[in-house]
Amino acid sequence: MSIIRPLHRVFGLLVLGMWAAALSAAELRVPAFTAYTLPDAEGARISRRSGVTRWTDPALTVNWYGQFKQTGEISAKVLLRLPAGAESKLKLTVEGQSRQVAVKGGGDDAVVADFGKLKIAKAGYQRLALESLNAKGQSFGDLEALLLDGPAVESAHFNLKERRNAASIHLMYPVPADTNIAAFYCEVTAVEDPTATFYMACGWHRGYFGMQVNSPTERRIIFSVWDSGGEAVDRNKVADEKRVKLVAKGGGVYSGDFGNEGTGGHSHLKYPWKTGETQRFIVTAQPTNETFTIFAGYWFHPDKQEWMLISAWKAPREGGWLKRPHSFSENFWGSNGHLLRKARFGSQSIRTPAGQWVELTTASFSHDPTGKADRLDRFMGLENGQFFLSHGGFVEGFTTFGEKFTRPAAGKAPSDIRLPPLPQ
Repeated sequence: MSIIRPLHRVFGLLVLGMWAAALSAAELRVPAFTAYTLPDAEGARISRRSGVTRWTDPALTVNWYGQFKQTGEISAKVLLRLPAGAESKLKLTVEGQSRQVAVKGGGDDAVVADFGKLKIAKAGYQRLALESLNAKGQSFGDLEALLLDGPAVESAHFNLKERRNAASIHLMYPVPADTNIAAFYCEVTAVEDPTATFYMACGWHRGYFGMQVNSPTERRIIFSVWDSGGEAVDRNKVADEKRVKLVAKGGGVYSGDFGNEGTGGHSHLKYPWKTGETQRFIVTAQPTNETFTIFAGYWFHPDKQEWMLISAWKAPREGGWLKRPHSFSENFWGSNGHLLRKARFGSQSIRTPAGQWVELTTASFSHDPTGKADRLDRFMGLENGQFFLSHGGFVEGFTTFGEKFTRPAAGKAPSDIRLPPLPQ
């Protein structure tokens, strides 16, 4: 007995310790700075340092999105700060279930709004929406974190990073290494295109060409070419002999410098391209000698029904052809990474210097570092005989990095490619 009893106690303590550790490990702290406000408008401020602050409009909700692998109960709390004596009435909703609490301020100390237990009835992405029941203009509290516990929290996935953009995703078109590419043609049809979306049709080793949503009232066609030299931020640090130089641009096109993503020459045309309407792009390469190549971007104007030059740039340290053709989709602001972006990419073809068109029917999928573990709502596939890219929106879908897809071949070269000549 003297041996068994201590063992029994030790076993009991081990079980108790494991149970307590499991409870502790199950709690998930989701920072407030990972949340999104709906509608996406002014009315609150989100920052890594302060969380959600300046929230005084009851029409604005604060929303966290997470992927639950398990069903069952969760316990939900919100950690926040309120002035001493102040009271805030809050409501948390998930899957149609709502809980309301009133919490009083603790001055310098954070307080907890405990919403009790809610049920996750189905696995998948869920939105946890926090509302205020206070009068407009009253501070609803500065939010620090959403705290989740319970069986359904096990293996749940939330993006815990400050970056709230959807992952950037790419289509890489394999081409034999010895292929000289004088032109790269691609079509893009936007399906879902909220503000801060850039659909790049023609990417290559020295630049990018596509269409962008800059605001609810402004859309652009963009063509940019990188400098040589490897400067990442400030074009003023790039020597003149390493800079690309503007050769020509189309009517109404703005041209200038860009930085902070490499440096180079930028151009854009403001044009209200339409969701669901196919846009056509072609980029060409014209080596001038062993040192320079002129890269030009042409877009088919839907109203004029003709190809127009966006811009052409003379790129130093080249003297060769286009390399590494690809396309991608980007969410370039983080405030609306919760919105779905989707576009179809089709009719990819390259043209050799001899004038032969070669159709590209295979593409492989890739993503940026955000897509590796933080934002998994990113995938590609086939639709209407075209590749599509989808990211954001916290919708189900996941494609493995490097996975290849093949679309049906059209069996014909792009038609009506009559490009305006560049000035000599």
